[in-house]
Amino acid sequence: MNPILVSIALLLCSNVFMTFAWYAHLKELNNKPWIIAALISWGIALLEYLFQVPANRIGFTVLSIGQLKIIQEVITLSIFVPFSVMYLKEPLKLDYLWAGLCLVGAVYFIFRSKLG
Repeated sequence: MNPILVSIALLLCSNVFMTFAWYAHLKELNNKPWIIAALISWGIALLEYLFQVPANRIGFTVLSIGQLKIIQEVITLSIFVPFSVMYLKEPLKLDYLWAGLCLVGAVYFIFRSKLG
């Protein structure tokens, strides 16, 4: 299978766990001491790393570090926006669109040498 697609798939899984580790405690554990939230988040983050580390190792066989990082940021925003709107019930803001457009520019600039 294509290493870029494998890397992207693993990064998607990683980001789901990362987003929950970083933000779900704000909704689910807001009445618990922060140390409990941190310990639970660390457990979730371990699952994140089990996807993220192989994703970067596989991706690095065909992509540069900069390209991997930009792909990661695009995936992060792609996971975070629906999570914040649907799970945390945050309002959808036009700022997400502007941030996404900035990332489109970042993708162009980091991959432009491969485009032409």
